[in-house]
Amino acid sequence: MYARIPIPKFYAVMIFEEVAAGSVYVGGASHEKFVRFKIDHMARTMPGPVIREWWVKAVDKLIAPYVKDRGYDWEVTIDELPADLWSIQGQIPPPFESHAETRWVKENRPSSYDLQEKLPVGALFKPGVSAG
Repeated sequence: MYARIPIPKFYAVMIFEEVAAGSVYVGGASHEKFVRFKIDHMARTMPGPVIREWWVKAVDKLIAPYVKDRGYDWEVTIDELPADLWSIQGQIPPPFESHAETRWVKENRPSSYDLQEKLPVGALFKPGVSAG
């Protein structure tokens, strides 16, 4: 799902944590066929309840062949974290649809950027230029 969004591909990180048999409890009872998905959104937030509901249902549909269709119970949680408290290899990710983000998408790696690259692609004004 995330590969279809025009963000740097390295923004999508998956970590699989195996849990020992007999270590999962749901409602106080041992549950051998349970999977929990925890998703952290840092690059984007979902505006409003309709988009949020659509995204959760899209995730459920995407994972169904791996959990539901194999007889597992599951839950999905999505946290939206502040983008300004996130860094990748020492770089604060550039603003949405900025020149720097466009370059990060193309190069598929983080790198430094300057103030001008923080501007949106297609911006009418640039630093040091005034309307006259």
